[in-house]
Amino acid sequence: MRTRYSEDQQAVAEAFGDLFAREATPEAVRAAEAGCGFDPDLWRKLVAAGAPGMAVGVADGGGGASLVDLAVVVHEWGRRIAPVPLVEHAVCARLLAAAGVGSRRHLVASVASGELIATLAPGPVDADGTVRLVPAGAVADIVAARRGDDIVVSRGQPPGTARPNTADLPLADRDLSDAETVASGAAAASAWDRALAEWKALMAVAYAGLAGEVLAMGVAYTKQRHQFGVPVGSFQAVQHGLADAATRAEGARLLAFRAVCAVDADTAGGARLASMALLFGAESARFASDRALQYHGGYGYSAEYDVQLYYRRAAAWLLQLGEPATEIAQLAETDLGAKARTA
Repeated sequence: MRTRYSEDQQAVAEAFGDLFAREATPEAVRAAEAGCGFDPDLWRKLVAAGAPGMAVGVADGGGGASLVDLAVVVHEWGRRIAPVPLVEHAVCARLLAAAGVGSRRHLVASVASGELIATLAPGPVDADGTVRLVPAGAVADIVAARRGDDIVVSRGQPPGTARPNTADLPLADRDLSDAETVASGAAAASAWDRALAEWKALMAVAYAGLAGEVLAMGVAYTKQRHQFGVPVGSFQAVQHGLADAATRAEGARLLAFRAVCAVDADTAGGARLASMALLFGAESARFASDRALQYHGGYGYSAEYDVQLYYRRAAAWLLQLGEPATEIAQLAETDLGAKARTA
């Protein structure tokens, strides 16, 4: 894999970095939290820039970019914790394009263009057709889920209100009892597994972006804050904490992009790498945000300081997938075999 962006990718990173820095300010994030965790104005600007469907094929109305190119944008999205469902939508758009035939072509094109917001429901569908705590479920027009051996898609008016959660994300329960089956059998299972791997790999990239940004915030504050007449950043214990956070964040970034490359190329072990990257990325981002918050002192817990915005999302993004321990156990079983049961 490449460890540096190509010239085109660097241009994309700069363009979207500028967009998110200008439009996804901490003030905009706070304003979105007062609603359901979604900024419609920012979404419209992303649609105008072609981001929601950039990794969907041209024939399906997308930009024809690779998953790696999309990851460049997602890294900037994570840096600014932008209150729009870019990852969920982009992955669902690719899934719908893979399953979209016949009468569904118009639906795929509407999703690829960003006219309709789409999302994945990683959790199980209950017997009554309800799927709980759907990422972006509060704002999504389209929800895709796996029900048994089928991939089902439901289209409906989003609730516009979110379930209370740590990071004020647009999580909501959705009723899929009238969902349409768009794929079945082994092909459906393979497509769904790939979509989940893409979500994990891209969220790992977002975590790397978050970790790098919150680390920069911590470094800037320790230069500014003084104790005993000197910057707190001159204290060795603080330097050690920041150095540990920096090495973890850089390792998370490298692993995340390696996972994206593997999933994009559909290589063996890509899904495993995506899980590893997500778990390590979440751990690294939590460590970096924890160090930065601690070095802010009591101010770190104040709503007026931006570090708490990152701290809460570092804790909450991973939980959209479900219980992290389940993901860890599945990885362990893949590498070491099923756990032996004792009487």
